[in-house]
Amino acid sequence: MTHRITLIPGDGIGPEISEVTASAVEATGVRCEWDYQIAGMTGVTQLGTPIPDATVASIRERRVALKGPLTTPVGSGYRSVNVALRREFELFANVRPAKTILPGRYDGIDIVLVRENLEGFYTGIEHWIATKDDPRAAGVTTGVTTRHGCERIIRYAFDYAISRGRKKVTIVHKANILKMVSGLFLETGRAVAEEYRDRIESNDMIVDNCAMQIVLKPEQFDVIVTTNLFGDILSDEISGLVGGLGLAPGANIGTTASIFEAVHGSAPDIAGQDLANPSAQMLAAALMLEHIGEPAAGARLRNAVIDTIVVDRVRTRDLGGTAGTSEFGRRVAERAAG
Repeated sequence: MTHRITLIPGDGIGPEISEVTASAVEATGVRCEWDYQIAGMTGVTQLGTPIPDATVASIRERRVALKGPLTTPVGSGYRSVNVALRREFELFANVRPAKTILPGRYDGIDIVLVRENLEGFYTGIEHWIATKDDPRAAGVTTGVTTRHGCERIIRYAFDYAISRGRKKVTIVHKANILKMVSGLFLETGRAVAEEYRDRIESNDMIVDNCAMQIVLKPEQFDVIVTTNLFGDILSDEISGLVGGLGLAPGANIGTTASIFEAVHGSAPDIAGQDLANPSAQMLAAALMLEHIGEPAAGARLRNAVIDTIVVDRVRTRDLGGTAGTSEFGRRVAERAAG
């Protein structure tokens, strides 16, 4: 079987890490037909738009995409490209696994954060309040949380946990202060948790306490489900436990398509220098392989990344090594083909 996948190399270091990732995916033996498309600053430069119609059409047809980091133009009226793609394809669930690869300050970390991806304070409902002296005297952002959105993401998190043999789901909120937008999330979460109580353990936690507990006792967490803003912040905190965004993959799961990505930036300062770490993009590709029904290949690719770093000690500069992007990619591909 050949899988038809949209590949968006991205900006900055994106093309470099996407090239070696595609090679590593193919090394697993999975047959892929890559449809190369552009977005971000590359889209603006070549076609005058950060999200070309051809890119949208490709994702809509293939229903799965692997995306490199994108740069949203600054000061040009463009909103986040990633947010726009989430809305276009209703990518309601952002899944961010973090697992220890290199032992360090924290060992044995294995946490998955599931973040609601479309609602909350990222809906883009904003306006300025003007005074006679200042047209932007105050800014107002409206957070929107729906019962449907809450139930959908929380149920997804519980189903995800059960299907992967996880032990506990923690519902994270700020219902003590944000009585409506976060109170609805907690209320819905507790109702859903009751339905699953015979199958999996669950608890709930206020977000500020959760942020503290993540660094004090991270071993108490397994799967965390939370709202958009809180998930955005906590997912990066959790990535910090395992070495940073260079080892952090992300999956955006939707009703009409799913997009897998490295969650770090485009790092234009090192673009084209064979210095970038492709690990996050490769780990995202492993998530993608599992999603398209190739779990053995996904596990093989993930293990190849880990063994290249831990066993072979082939590491890029950010991990304390000297390997370049191409050398690291070649070693992962060799192991994945194993």
